[in-house]
Amino acid sequence: MFAVIKTGGKQYKVQKDSVIVVEKLAGDAGSKITFDTVLMVGDKVGTPTVDGATVSGEIVKQTRGEKVIIFKKIRRHGYRRKKGHKQDLTVVRITEIKA
Repeated sequence: MFAVIKTGGKQYKVQKDSVIVVEKLAGDAGSKITFDTVLMVGDKVGTPTVDGATVSGEIVKQTRGEKVIIFKKIRRHGYRRKKGHKQDLTVVRITEIKA
């Protein structure tokens, strides 16, 4: 059985024992987390969410994504700006899907 959850403004298709990387969530490695915004469970589609459905998971680790380089340039004017950004991420292992 699979479910579609929403967290961090994005949607993820998950099933038991799958590992997903989401935007940073509060908690340390090993702590439990529950996703209440379940959009779909199996063939049951919510309007907009499925009532009473939850997805439980365990935080594996807190990490950071790859560096993204932002470079701006206006040619022939000597204008150059270079910035970098690393997004904070959380790795979550799904432990249970309750319909």
